[in-house]
Amino acid sequence: RVAPSPRRMENTVFMSFAFYSTILILKMYVLAIITGQVRLRKKAFANPEDALRNGGLQYYREDPDVERNFISLFRAHRNDMENIFPFLFLGAVYSLLDPSPAVARIHFFIFCVGRIVHTIAYLLGLKAPTRSVAYSVAQLPCFSMALQILLATSPYW
Repeated sequence: RVAPSPRRMENTVFMSFAFYSTILILKMYVLAIITGQVRLRKKAFANPEDALRNGGLQYYREDPDVERNFISLFRAHRNDMENIFPFLFLGAVYSLLDPSPAVARIHFFIFCVGRIVHTIAYLLGLKAPTRSVAYSVAQLPCFSMALQILLATSPYW
């Protein structure tokens, strides 16, 4: 007797959304890991308990390199939260509207690439306007999805 195959998700738009969303969430985790690694490598901890666990209270200190890197990492992470979380909502609802799979994929791809370039620009201190352009490009699909959601839901207002 052959076992039944597992049910596959039939909503290709949602599957595309899930793929790009997962890439973005992993990128956020990588930023958090990099932050911890910078502090460990430079032995400059923000909390006394971390310093005690890693050599002693003398390592509960500020290091200019760590602080500069940490501030960039912190800003990149905070900016991700301000932009990726709304994208997660918009993308999920947009996926329910039965959009064209190709158009939806382009929306998700542009947002994902824009956020990755934005983070790279933050971390490497790339010249202006690299970060601003990446931010702006990533906002376009979000505005497009938000507008389409509003148009689809306005009859129910």
